[in-house]
Amino acid sequence: MSFRATDSLAEQIAQHLGDQIISGDLVEGERIQELRIAAELDVSRSSVREALLILQRRHLIMIYPRRGAVVSELSPTQVKGLYDMMVVLMGLVVRQMTDLWRQQDLDPYLEDLARLRTAVDEQEVEAFHDGSLALLMKARRFAGNLYLDNTLADLHPSLRRACYMALQMSRRELEESWGLLRGLLDAILLRQSDKAVELVEEFLLHQRNLVIESLLRVKQIEMAWARRYRR
Repeated sequence: MSFRATDSLAEQIAQHLGDQIISGDLVEGERIQELRIAAELDVSRSSVREALLILQRRHLIMIYPRRGAVVSELSPTQVKGLYDMMVVLMGLVVRQMTDLWRQQDLDPYLEDLARLRTAVDEQEVEAFHDGSLALLMKARRFAGNLYLDNTLADLHPSLRRACYMALQMSRRELEESWGLLRGLLDAILLRQSDKAVELVEEFLLHQRNLVIESLLRVKQIEMAWARRYRR
């Protein structure tokens, strides 16, 4: 378990469990037992409980009376709601960025974009997903809004979890996503705020559709196996 010294213990535990949920090692509906986690990580139960509250705020788990913490469901309806929220929030962010960027602000974004191009060329889908989300999240500093910043930070793990469902993207789909991000940055550089808002919405909805398609495919496979098992 690799913790970062700069994080609180509860945050480190939350990161550890969150990564397991995002990758699917902990599946929806699975109960997270405080005592087992405390023993495995050699930490106090109170630290685990605090970590679970962090994960609940990030929408990765639900905490029920007498039942405890359970990995939250990831359904098409929830994915749609998540991305609908992101469209609204990122629209605010890119509009602010379009109006406020200065030349010295651009180098980190251009470097990120170059890494994304490499990920597309090498078909590194997970690297592309993580990199594109990190690129969008980095832009939130331009909003200058603490509430918006905190909300996006809490949604980030759920977005990573959703994107993990779409790791089987084709080359065509990767190229399309890349083109939308490239166009988004071009619109920001030209200070075309309406165009930037339109492109970030198109990028997020394209990603949403890929996630829902992958999620439905997984559900169909699970149902097929369940029917076969019952025979």
